[in-house]
Amino acid sequence: MSDFPPACIGTDTAVAALTGWQAVAMRDAIEKRYRFPNFNAAFGFMARVAMFAEKLNHHPEWTNVYNRVDVTLTTHDAGGVTELDVRMAQFMDEAAEHAGATAPKAQP
Repeated sequence: MSDFPPACIGTDTAVAALTGWQAVAMRDAIEKRYRFPNFNAAFGFMARVAMFAEKLNHHPEWTNVYNRVDVTLTTHDAGGVTELDVRMAQFMDEAAEHAGATAPKAQP
């Protein structure tokens, strides 16, 4: 990895490249809510993403309540959304589909 943080691309660019993600209000970050058939599927999704996050050295902010996983992505070193976040979001979408996630609803 470079000594310099990746360049910020902005939330609009990131959201345009992704499905179901939205900009976080008052913050240079993107977010998405995933719903799974049950807790085991949600936890399996998180375990798979955790392995990828370690490999990428880029970690999500997330919470889990039963079958729901809420995710926020931003690159702290860069101070905003970068291509790393888009790459992580794309991986998460694929992992969520594999784990049986249902189509997310927009967050309030």
